[in-house]
Amino acid sequence: MSEQEQVNYGPSGVRLPMTSKNDGLLEQVTSDVHCLTIKITNVCFIGDVTSGWVLVDTGMPNCKEDLITALQNEFGQFNPPQAIILTHGHFDHVGAVAELVDEWKVPVYAHTKELPFLTGEKDYPEPDTSVEGGFVAKSSKAFPNEAIQLGSAVQPLPEQGRVPYLGEWQWVHTPGHAPGQIALFRERDRLLVSGDAVITVKQDELNKVYNQTQELQGPPRYLTTDWDAAKKSAETLYNLNPEIIVPGHGVPMFGQELHSQFKSLIQNFDQKAVPDKGKYLH
Repeated sequence: MSEQEQVNYGPSGVRLPMTSKNDGLLEQVTSDVHCLTIKITNVCFIGDVTSGWVLVDTGMPNCKEDLITALQNEFGQFNPPQAIILTHGHFDHVGAVAELVDEWKVPVYAHTKELPFLTGEKDYPEPDTSVEGGFVAKSSKAFPNEAIQLGSAVQPLPEQGRVPYLGEWQWVHTPGHAPGQIALFRERDRLLVSGDAVITVKQDELNKVYNQTQELQGPPRYLTTDWDAAKKSAETLYNLNPEIIVPGHGVPMFGQELHSQFKSLIQNFDQKAVPDKGKYLH
């Protein structure tokens, strides 16, 4: 793995191989929804980037130029988004947010329970390296858990599930992986942007992360602190009966394959998603 495929994390400057073969891949999911993979994390463009659109999540640390270059290469001219919506505040979803806010001067929205982690008030619990899993899980001790400071740039999402600038969409509170994690859902085409509540890759195993092996999963084990809530959140999203999932990690999943794998995950959540051991199990 090349030097460019590694990222500095943590105060010790530990270098971890955190990329995938889909790094830089921009996929058109529907006519107005695009999914861009930055290293191992997805961001979404919802709307028409030449007029009005919203960015969902901002990817890994030090990835601002990757995101902007992908927009330029795919669309040529584009306008800044009307807003940035964060599914939650973990380091791999807010990596470029401060730099993008400085450049674009746009508001950021997140759930009220996530605001302390975005305004410097509270750090996340440390990753749980004791969960079973592969290299990524064992190396997660190097992942930053410190709060970021967005100040007045970040605002609480409106009540009753309303999403700024996206009238057809609703936000759904999906705690467990993070206290204020949300997903976004559009009834018209049953499209679900799931954040990390459910993902489509086994995120704790490096080989599967790199190859983006598709399999519907619960949230990443090493950063999930409330497994009872995580199970309820997965059930909530299953009951929306989505036809399309754009996850925080992994490739989008569609139709019958999604239905079948989601049903199996819900029926076997304790065996498939919950770790056998870990400091956040009880």
